Amino acid sequence: MEPQNIRFGGGATSTVLHPFVAFAMLIAIVLIFLLPRKQIIVPFLLIVFLVPLGQVVVVGGVHLMVFRLVVLSCLLRLMKFGASLKTTCFPGGFGVIDRYFTLCTVVSALACVLLWQETQLLINQLGRLIDVLGGYFVLRFLIHDSEDTRRTIKAFAIIAVIMGMCMINEQLTHRNIFGLLGGVALIPAVREGQTRSQGAFEVYITAGVFGATLVPLFLWLWSEGKSRAAAFLGMVGATIMTVTSNSSTPLLGYAAGLLGLGFWPMRKRMRAFRWGLVLLLISLHLVMKAPVWALIARIDLTGSSSGYHRMMLVDNCIRHFRDWWLMGVKEYNTWGWDTWDLSNQYVSYALTGGLAGLAMFILVISRGFGALGVARRTVEGNRKQEWLLWCLCAALFAHVVSFFGIGYFDQIQFSWYALLAIISSAVASAMRLPVPHAQEALASSYQSRAAINWGMPERNL
Repeated sequence: MEPQNIRFGGGATSTVLHPFVAFAMLIAIVLIFLLPRKQIIVPFLLIVFLVPLGQVVVVGGVHLMVFRLVVLSCLLRLMKFGASLKTTCFPGGFGVIDRYFTLCTVVSALACVLLWQETQLLINQLGRLIDVLGGYFVLRFLIHDSEDTRRTIKAFAIIAVIMGMCMINEQLTHRNIFGLLGGVALIPAVREGQTRSQGAFEVYITAGVFGATLVPLFLWLWSEGKSRAAAFLGMVGATIMTVTSNSSTPLLGYAAGLLGLGFWPMRKRMRAFRWGLVLLLISLHLVMKAPVWALIARIDLTGSSSGYHRMMLVDNCIRHFRDWWLMGVKEYNTWGWDTWDLSNQYVSYALTGGLAGLAMFILVISRGFGALGVARRTVEGNRKQEWLLWCLCAALFAHVVSFFGIGYFDQIQFSWYALLAIISSAVASAMRLPVPHAQEALASSYQSRAAINWGMPERNL
């Protein structure tokens, strides 16, 4: 059964704030207000990812998690910048990814409120809007150009190294250092004799996925040649996080990122590959005794995975389409054993936000790939820019695969928002680069199309 304490977010009934965390939070907030815009990203990411989600200040029943307080501080700083800047706060303007991301979040929240019509749920969704939209637009504001992208990835490398060391310690001592702070388990989970390290994350899967999906970004940083030490240490830390989580989902995400990078030589022929994959899945569905999504149940890379649970989530979601398509459904926890645990991001959006919420989420992903594809063709011939855009495609693909095994609900959400912000920034920058003479005619058509889809004036391209 679904634990009642997590209904509508659950959480602590009283303040849980370690003195060390309180001090670190205050330092981060001071730095957010004092540092130049370009440097704010470092303390922001460090405090968001290295402080357990359970560190919270409870005021009048309202939960003010540490990361929420930091997001609110950044929003105040953003308002100050916004009042003084003559240009837009976001590179490339309010683009198509921004629009669909906002719609996805608002539609899902509205569907939940209309479905449940409970005050507790309304409060929960208002807090979620602050976390999701606030966190996303803070990162959009902080990541403007390639230097900001490099600085962000270097900050992720620091986090991956620290987290990797702590997760190795969990394997050796069977104690979670972050558990000493409170807000996260002190004793890591053990399944089939394997310790599943989780670091500062709520569960081991999100910890592993965080590391796995960063690998393509670290490989790009390595190829830049300016920060190879940070890139190497980041890759080591990310790999350790993936392995010590002892879960199939992070391993699949890790493999997906490398697979995406491996398609670099075929970057001009990806349309044929995509259609071939669609035809393969349709053919398998026709010839298999079970539906094609039953293949999920056969995935077990650690000997202790619950692929069958993931398969049943997808199967029940499809079979109960009429129950959830309008605005989600309340009682999906009665569909089968442990179906309250929505360990699938696509199913989570469907059952909590209805068909509209799921469609908006898929459009965020689709437009992300589409924008990167158009930008890559626009800068064709500029191998440096092409490689950056391709690495972002690989990182996005790693997330897409990981979504089949976990719903993002803790700090990992900010890793996803950061990637979308980097994509928006990279695409906007690519559209402004000089186009090689040999590609002028081709790029002209792509730029016009991108200007329409991206919401940018053509003259700025």
